[in-house]
Amino acid sequence: MDPLGWLSAGRAGDDESRVALFVDGPNVLRDEFDVDLDDVREAAAAAGRPVTTRLYVDEHATPELIQAAEARGFEVIVTSGDVDVKLAVDLTRFAVEGRADVIAVASRDTDFKPAVETANARGLRTLAIAPGEHGRSDALRNAAAESVTLGGDE
Repeated sequence: MDPLGWLSAGRAGDDESRVALFVDGPNVLRDEFDVDLDDVREAAAAAGRPVTTRLYVDEHATPELIQAAEARGFEVIVTSGDVDVKLAVDLTRFAVEGRADVIAVASRDTDFKPAVETANARGLRTLAIAPGEHGRSDALRNAAAESVTLGGDE
């Protein structure tokens, strides 16, 4: 599956592109969005070979959620403070250190716009993954080079 058209277009979607996926758990895993983590990972994997797949949650995350995410291959990062800060710092670190060719962030939060812009400035391909039409951040979508809306036509 190639929802972004990168594979057929011969762009950044080959096996050599290293993809780092960062998922904003509190903003994506909400009942109103009904997001499947497998769909999020698949959207990011369309851009290349995953080198990290991280789900960020706060201390209120249930053990069942953590276990289910880990069973799906996600590294779960539990923060005692603001999930957004930890995710943005890690995303920026990956971009600055050149640990990925593609930075994908799944969120509906505009707080990640500066981190995505930093990745763009470092010459990385960026991908904004929205949890649904009503969960899409236009600012985040516009900051990223590419975007996909889960359950949508993009």
